[in-house]
Amino acid sequence: MTDNSVAKTVVVLGGGILGVSTACQLAQAGAKVTLVTEAELCSGASGRSLSWLNSAGERSAPYHALRMAGIDRYRTLFARHPDLSWLRFDGALFWSADDEAGTKARHDYENALGYASRLVNPRTVHEVDPQVNPSALASVAIANPGEGWVSLPHLAAKLVEDFKAAGGEVIEQAGKASVLTAGGRATGIRSAKRGDIMADRVLVACGPWTPDVVAPLGVRIPNGSPVSMLVTTTAQERDLNVVLNTPRAAIRPNPGRTLAVDHDWYEEDIVAHADGQYSIDHAVIRQLMADAGHLLGDGAPLEADSWKIGLKPVPGDGEPVVGELKKVPGCFVAFTHSGATLALILGELLTEEILNDVRHPMLATFRPERFN
Repeated sequence: MTDNSVAKTVVVLGGGILGVSTACQLAQAGAKVTLVTEAELCSGASGRSLSWLNSAGERSAPYHALRMAGIDRYRTLFARHPDLSWLRFDGALFWSADDEAGTKARHDYENALGYASRLVNPRTVHEVDPQVNPSALASVAIANPGEGWVSLPHLAAKLVEDFKAAGGEVIEQAGKASVLTAGGRATGIRSAKRGDIMADRVLVACGPWTPDVVAPLGVRIPNGSPVSMLVTTTAQERDLNVVLNTPRAAIRPNPGRTLAVDHDWYEEDIVAHADGQYSIDHAVIRQLMADAGHLLGDGAPLEADSWKIGLKPVPGDGEPVVGELKKVPGCFVAFTHSGATLALILGELLTEEILNDVRHPMLATFRPERFN
């Protein structure tokens, strides 16, 4: 890395896991970095993500390769800190409703890629995790032993600590912000509550609001972000290890012996209010807790402790949107549904691009100019 690259100043707009990870890696590489967020760190989608670390199912080859590299970076972190309560690799289980042929086809596809995948059934599921209720399974399920999960708020807290130790500055509660330009290049940001912050480079990593932030720059990024909910249960006596992805509930372990639960069948039951907040009938949460509880032990319903509702970042075509804006040199974006799996690897690749002006080949198909 050259002296010129190290001297660059960068403003990272967005306090979710992509913004935090990239800011941390930029600062550790020697850049002067300011991390700016509208409200509190991890108060958006990163604070309500199931954060299942995987590349299961079908997707484009470049996306699969990027996700596998993302998982690799988490495995490196896990190898260095195997006792973390918020990062585990204990595998996952998937099954669909009454679609044995579809489940087997998914298994065959994963095997063809060399992705660890094996079929289990109600008689053998105890070998994967004895806490799973065999009567809840379909006739066949897929076990993916190489998958894991991470609690993004815990990861973000560690990265922010490392970021500050490397000289990074965090500005929370800055309000809404826009990208400043001069001569066609990005020159910083303007925030509602903290004013102008100038820099050589800007990264926009605002989750589902990323397309809105870059739209005034003449850049169109289709936004398919739906409203979603994550429920955290009360502390459990049973120790579920695997991540479960089933027709009525998705569950992962969570620090404090709690469980994190979500799904999409209740999306239409979420009510959006004029002030930007969301609500949902408590009967829906009770049904989700009943569906989730049916997957475990004796099948008794779980008890919800808290829940968060908001937009889940999903680009319009489902693929990540990463890299420098061709129309606005010096302004970079990071917008993806798989923020948890990709957080560490995208922080690494973006750091290289932002500081060295080198376009990484792994990001070739994910450039924002594909829409413009």
